[in-house]
Amino acid sequence: MNYYPSNAGWSAMWTNFDAARVDADLAKAAELGADNVRVIIFPQSFGFPQPKAVYADRLRKFVSMADSHDMTVKFTLFDWWAGYQDAAGSAAWAKAVLAPYANDPRVLSVELKNEFDATDTAAVAWVRKLIPAVRTAVPNMPLTLSVDGGAGAAGLARIKGSLTSAPLDFYDYHFYGSSERAHAEIRRAQAAVSPSPLVIGETGLSTAGNSEGGQAAYLARVFEAARTAGVKSVAPWTLYDFGQGAIPSNSQVSRIPAQYKFGLYRADGTAKPAAAVVRAAWAGKKLDNKVLDLGFESTEPASPWRPYLSEVGTAVRAKGEGRTGSFSARFAQTGRNGTNMPSIRVSPIAPVTAGGKWHAEAWARGVDVTGTNEIALSWFDINDRWLGQTSSKQVAKGTSGWTKLTVDAVAPAGATSVQLHLKSGDNRGTVWFDDVSIS
Repeated sequence: MNYYPSNAGWSAMWTNFDAARVDADLAKAAELGADNVRVIIFPQSFGFPQPKAVYADRLRKFVSMADSHDMTVKFTLFDWWAGYQDAAGSAAWAKAVLAPYANDPRVLSVELKNEFDATDTAAVAWVRKLIPAVRTAVPNMPLTLSVDGGAGAAGLARIKGSLTSAPLDFYDYHFYGSSERAHAEIRRAQAAVSPSPLVIGETGLSTAGNSEGGQAAYLARVFEAARTAGVKSVAPWTLYDFGQGAIPSNSQVSRIPAQYKFGLYRADGTAKPAAAVVRAAWAGKKLDNKVLDLGFESTEPASPWRPYLSEVGTAVRAKGEGRTGSFSARFAQTGRNGTNMPSIRVSPIAPVTAGGKWHAEAWARGVDVTGTNEIALSWFDINDRWLGQTSSKQVAKGTSGWTKLTVDAVAPAGATSVQLHLKSGDNRGTVWFDDVSIS
């Protein structure tokens, strides 16, 4: 689990260290199922090149508290750092931080630099010197580097290719790409670092601009993609949302609203739907489509359905109009944009691979129906290029009762994701959809 307190993110966790709060938070992470917690250590805060005793003691307390909740700790060093000209000072600082934990089973691994940029020649020269220096201080400690969400497999390959003389023990993938294509992206990352192990050290979706249901589905897809690919460590970013002012103003992320809303728990400590997904994943349960709100019974923040071409028509959650349950999705008076029709869409939790057989269905009924009203599977490749779609029969024109629409298809060559669309275009009447499934 990635962790900062909800009221003190980044360096503020250390400068405003609240041991009681941290201990309670770690208990919450452990109760969720976490067995390791990542902690980020800032040279600027701790003191450089010699860590200050007060901060070394706060780190010692953190490790002890994590251990009391049966969690190991992953250290990340040199965040907010660009002092690559001072490799000797960097090595001295790292040794001073790590020496007390050289053979401490409570510390699982060390990430030398957060989101390392292997295109920076100064950074590469620095880390080539740092790795052997750190290994002299903690020879048995696994070492890694991470890449940012945009660098992906190519960034991991650059790191590996740059460090042939000072190799890492494993590689750390910060995944923030499309969860629909997570399996393909993870496989690509594994190939880039093979035969070294890969972990997903950060992943998540902010609920600023996305629904809480969308966040839950995102994490479910990533966990399931990782499980299928054989990646055994996935760490959500992050335990909590951050309150106003929690991120230090000297950090550029403090000015990005999305950075405040990645938590599995809201800043007040209440759980988002994503917390239940992570709990199930860490318990070893295979994740399924239950988080997709396929019966439209979830309130809007908890639903992952997304509109497409909403400017010419979108569905509303219709109470008391469901085939089963209390709700359905209702379109009325829709238009179109060229050949494209408005829809609502969702993607399954299971990964997509070319040649896989897929089945989808939904029940629909209509009143005074015109135009085109159907369900469809739309296929995309790893670069989000549309590969085509397979559609069901249409809802009958005029007025009709509940009828099942089905689609059966084989994922085409190059497919890495699929979207299920419920469509209604050029419809002067009203159509309802309910009881959706995709497998």
